Amino acid sequence: MVEIVPEAGIALYVHWPWCVRKCPYCDFNSVALSARSHEAQYLSALLKDLDACLQLAGARTVTSIFFGGGTPSLMSAEGFAGLMEGISRRVQLAADCEVTMEANPGTVEQERFEDYARAGVNRFSIGVQSFNDRFLKALGRIHSGREAHRAVEAALHCTDNVNLDVMYALPGQTLDDVGRDVDAALHAGVTHLSFYELTIEEGTAFAKKTPAGLPDIDAAADMGDLVHARLSEAGFEHYEISGYAKAGRRCRHNLTYWTFGDYLGIGAGAHGKVTVDGGILRTVRRASPFLYMDDVEQERVSGQLHDVDAQSLPFEFMLNALRLFEGVPAARWQQTTGLSLSVIEPVLAELRKEGLLVQDADRIAATDLGRRFLSDVQERFLPEEDRF
Repeated sequence: MVEIVPEAGIALYVHWPWCVRKCPYCDFNSVALSARSHEAQYLSALLKDLDACLQLAGARTVTSIFFGGGTPSLMSAEGFAGLMEGISRRVQLAADCEVTMEANPGTVEQERFEDYARAGVNRFSIGVQSFNDRFLKALGRIHSGREAHRAVEAALHCTDNVNLDVMYALPGQTLDDVGRDVDAALHAGVTHLSFYELTIEEGTAFAKKTPAGLPDIDAAADMGDLVHARLSEAGFEHYEISGYAKAGRRCRHNLTYWTFGDYLGIGAGAHGKVTVDGGILRTVRRASPFLYMDDVEQERVSGQLHDVDAQSLPFEFMLNALRLFEGVPAARWQQTTGLSLSVIEPVLAELRKEGLLVQDADRIAATDLGRRFLSDVQERFLPEEDRF
């Protein structure tokens, strides 16, 4: 095995587990509970967790921070400012560090957004999901279409770098309905759009009772094609399965994931990936915010990690890299895993022959056909006994 040399930079993910109400489609680690009575304790735990992570990762410049959830925009302005100050004291932030906060339009207040921006947020990601009240109700969202527009305006008042999350293939939705949401998203004037097809995830309320009127697979595909065509015509680059960006506005934090870079993960349920001493470690925190805070207090988080074995690396790498339309340079494989390209070359050759990967020895990327069957392509990199 070739020694892996960690890259200079590293990303930081911070998880905020609380939200106002659990959406029926959501399988993220979130708890519908008022966070105010727990905020101080949780913020303190985050910084102690970061201390533990830094003992593992060492002094590496942080190139991006992503506050996800849950609903991080429920954090008090004072609490967030203290958290950012604590992070800044512990790590070296890159001069152009991208700092993203996810926000729910139902929790947006102009003054608090301005406070977040003053504390360091320079990119907002707003979970609009739809601008149509009928579909917002079907999704169990707490905001209206009007509030979605107000949230976008509030974010753009603070920074010009804003992403909107939008969903399609919703219960009862037509192609024309999707077109109207696309038009509304384009009219909003943001720099990044993430369009996701609604999927029914195990363990969600929708999985227990599937909503009526879901578009069939062909209708959903037509909706995805419409999104791609409209956004491409408007100058958005479709650079990742769900991601569209204006020139120079790709999400730097997510690119760390997709290019198999390193990132620290702090907070309840957070995951991290750290390259150390020629190997790769995965860190994971317990999902319950209360068990998580107890783990931090009892100094148990430093042991919550495991080695990524060589047999798992091909699938883990491709699970990320093949999401990118351009893929990654073939050299990225050895750079981030320490393994020779010969380890995966037989599978690469098969997939190229089948027209599922591009015919380019210097690049690993799916073709249009490969992206249509992306899960199947990624599965081919699993050890044979682990394939589904």
